[in-house]
Amino acid sequence: MRSQTRKMLLTTALTLVLAGAAEAEGARKTPYADGVYTATGEYGGQPSHITVRATLKDGIITTVTVTPHAYVPRSLELQRAFAAAVPKVVVGKRIDEVRVRKLAGSSGTPKGFNDAIRQIRQQAARG
Repeated sequence: MRSQTRKMLLTTALTLVLAGAAEAEGARKTPYADGVYTATGEYGGQPSHITVRATLKDGIITTVTVTPHAYVPRSLELQRAFAAAVPKVVVGKRIDEVRVRKLAGSSGTPKGFNDAIRQIRQQAARG
């Protein structure tokens, strides 16, 4: 009888552990697939553009790089300053919460960044 009770307790415990693991796995699912995504965001009247490369894990931005494409010296300077500053602002955040405003003296480049992030959200969206 003792052996049978022990088996029943072990079976119940194992079932609870597996159910908890399955629930935790389901809770981690995000509407975005993990991966590395690239998009070019446009802004301004010329228009200007930057390329954004972001790595997603569980819907969180784990790395981001911005490649400037400006050819006007002042614009290039602003894009480079933005590219250096933006990882500190967005890495570790959920992609669906990221919206950058004026940063590193640039008010235009964030518009291109937000455009690229919108495209990356679409690319990463689970069907």
